[in-house]
Amino acid sequence: MELPDIKLPRPMDLLPHREPFLFLDEVTLLVPGKEAAGYWQLTDDQPFFAGHFPGRPILPGVLICEAIAQLGAVAVLADERYAGRLPLFGGLNKARFRRQVVPGDKLEMHVNMVRLGSRGGKGIGVAKVGNRVAAECEMMFIIM
Repeated sequence: MELPDIKLPRPMDLLPHREPFLFLDEVTLLVPGKEAAGYWQLTDDQPFFAGHFPGRPILPGVLICEAIAQLGAVAVLADERYAGRLPLFGGLNKARFRRQVVPGDKLEMHVNMVRLGSRGGKGIGVAKVGNRVAAECEMMFIIM
């Protein structure tokens, strides 16, 4: 049996974020309101690497959490109940950073929504480079 060809949205189709603050290149899995996967390909010309740190560029952990949150926002905004609304950070728990992420790395992310209501929810996300976990966190958000 052949599976239907499902066209996944571009991040910009759902997110209000734009360069230089769009940290999601492609959505690779999407179950609206439930889960999403995608990636961010890091390059050496991204401006934050120049200052974090000169001579030894490392992706700031807070930007990894933001990238995971943007992927979570895709899962939320793809649900027709939340189309056109704006999910905002309400909190961040259990953030753990396991390895450095550097220019050239492909940051692969996965988010599961564990609670989603009319005013907000909670998601759990993980970011990996290859098979190695780079970061993981729980995100709480409100929906405007």
